[in-house]
Amino acid sequence: MIHPLTYVHPDAKIAHNVKIDPFTTIHKNVDIGEGTWIGSNVTIMEGARIGKNCKIFPSSVISAIPQDLKFKGEDTITVIGDNTTIRECVTINRGTTDRTMTKIGNNCLIMAYSHIAHDCIVGNSCIFSNNTTLAGHIVVGDCVVLAGLTAIQQFVRIGSYAFVTGGSLVRKDIPPYVKAAREPLSYVGVNSVGLKRRGYSIDKINHILDIYRILFVRGYNVSKAVSIIETEIPVSDERDEIISFVRDTGRGIMKGYTRRHAEDLS
Repeated sequence: MIHPLTYVHPDAKIAHNVKIDPFTTIHKNVDIGEGTWIGSNVTIMEGARIGKNCKIFPSSVISAIPQDLKFKGEDTITVIGDNTTIRECVTINRGTTDRTMTKIGNNCLIMAYSHIAHDCIVGNSCIFSNNTTLAGHIVVGDCVVLAGLTAIQQFVRIGSYAFVTGGSLVRKDIPPYVKAAREPLSYVGVNSVGLKRRGYSIDKINHILDIYRILFVRGYNVSKAVSIIETEIPVSDERDEIISFVRDTGRGIMKGYTRRHAEDLS
């Protein structure tokens, strides 16, 4: 049901059972999937591709042009997966020529006042708490939780199942399965609570802990730690994912565990 006080461009493609509340504007070149609800005063701009059963709350702006002075009006899009909820006043910008799209996965929750800039790629089942800010070209894996007021620098990568504490400034890559906190951002453990909730066994969590003790706790440099992990840790999907992530980092990975952190935590 589309409220009569809503404007929908005649070229927009709206599934038959989409509900759109009053004072919302839907621009041209927009696709909205079945079962989606769009609240009042939302603006869906050109290039949006919104999946099924999404919820978009009032005053959000989806697929606005990038806040990038290099952008010259290229034909780019914003993709939002199925069953994703976007809360009040969220802004998501469409892509540039770098990736041609900004993409949010399925089953995500993007809380109020968050911003996702151009060319970001966000995986499935992520939770971004209030006022989370992603600069351009960021890649976030599946099942990542970003607590409130997290700010992430452009081109950073965050591995799957990571947890970042509130108020963090993320300037370096965060490997998968970890908890990140403090300033400067540092390893403070494995995200064992999140992994248990996602069905990981204690043995598997301990296996991941063994890897990160070598990488972050024992004081090795990164290349030496990776070499030891390959030699001493049994092969697993998690081991190979961590090694691949660390080797492919562009900005470098976050700091490891230090004695000062241990004293602060005690």
